[in-house]
Amino acid sequence: MSDASEPLAFMMGKRRATFPTDRRYAKNHMWAQDGPAGRRFGFTAYAVRLLQDVYFLDWTVDPGSSLAERQPIGSIESSKAESELYAPVAGRLDAINRDVLGDPALINVDPYDRGWLFSISGPDAGLLTAGEYLVHLESAWKIAERTIKGQMNEEA
Repeated sequence: MSDASEPLAFMMGKRRATFPTDRRYAKNHMWAQDGPAGRRFGFTAYAVRLLQDVYFLDWTVDPGSSLAERQPIGSIESSKAESELYAPVAGRLDAINRDVLGDPALINVDPYDRGWLFSISGPDAGLLTAGEYLVHLESAWKIAERTIKGQMNEEA
């Protein structure tokens, strides 16, 4: 029997992405952890691995805003992608991590602690346990792997 605090792991090809079991997960590859100031969200190791070096982050919503699930809330740029960011759940945006705005590299080096993105208060409908998230990754990885292979073939 494994220790409940021991993280779970998912193999992304030859690379290992770990997931703490003390939090829940959104299908858009964000983790959620309840705290004294709402529920903090950040990118999972899976998302960080796909994005690779994050170097720009911007928000289009301000703290105090009401959010709908999947509402665009900002944008992110990395060495591999430019993308909009979407709210993982509905609720009120309580805070944005100003440290990560000033130094987006925190997302790369410490995604489960100092690299948190924002906090939202509201219901946690749709959030998955770490085990459920790993099951979700099985299908998500198959799609990502095909995309990655397709990009490599285009570069050849």
